Amino acid sequence: MLIHTIAEVRAKVREWKKQGLTVGLVPTMGALHDGHLSLIKKSVETCDKTVISVFVNPIQFCPGEDFEKYPRTLDADRKLAEDAGVDIVFAPSAEEMYGAGHIMSNDFLTYVIPPFFYQDKLCGKSRVGHFDGVCTVVNKLFNIVQPDFAFFGEKDRQQLIIIQKMVKDLSIPVEIVPCPIVREDDGLAMSSRNRYLNDEERKDALVLKSILFNIKVCYNSGIKDVKALTETAYSYLKPCHSLEYLDFRDKNDLESKTIADNDTIVFIAVKLGSVRLIDNIALAG
Repeated sequence: MLIHTIAEVRAKVREWKKQGLTVGLVPTMGALHDGHLSLIKKSVETCDKTVISVFVNPIQFCPGEDFEKYPRTLDADRKLAEDAGVDIVFAPSAEEMYGAGHIMSNDFLTYVIPPFFYQDKLCGKSRVGHFDGVCTVVNKLFNIVQPDFAFFGEKDRQQLIIIQKMVKDLSIPVEIVPCPIVREDDGLAMSSRNRYLNDEERKDALVLKSILFNIKVCYNSGIKDVKALTETAYSYLKPCHSLEYLDFRDKNDLESKTIADNDTIVFIAVKLGSVRLIDNIALAG
């Protein structure tokens, strides 16, 4: 069922809640791929009813980013979602979410702003305000759908940690369910932005996986010093790779690590041409 309005979603969810049914939410920006479908599968297995949102959220894009060209494939997304067992595809307009005119500066719109400590690193360092937009739209979706469970992929692990922090701090009655990264056969983490890559860039994008997997091998061989582990990455980089960051952070609070341990997540961001890709790996396991 495709729904475009907040009122219709709320009415349907109220019916389910009266029947004692549990509700799962999978927030997306559309352009669904197997990574999204893994979240949907987990929700369908866990909950009686599943809602996904398909909304390219304008307030999480920074100036100069790809909001206008971000892939919008609602018809295909709806079919994939419904075939996977989704009960509602919620696809609101920006006007529906933020009001007529939707003046999106924080002078006119109420934002949910996560702690600066969680934002001033990794993706938040170069995408100032991005996580304000993420938390604002996710909080709105929680208020609209009132899910019992919400499912987020670990590929966007900084986002996941920040959303977990928001839910805890604001006492939002939803259980956040982290779901593993889904990779292509060659190891590239699935992303809607992968479709921007040309054939040569697609091959060069494998550097993210190669660097992360090699660091984990080195860690498992006994190397714990973060500086030494970072240096293992440089041999993989070519002139086409613009390394934005390679960073070692605590899995719970994003605290920086100088000595890696089993609570360490390694984060990487690389730009290939105009395409920015991110990935991460947990050193434990």
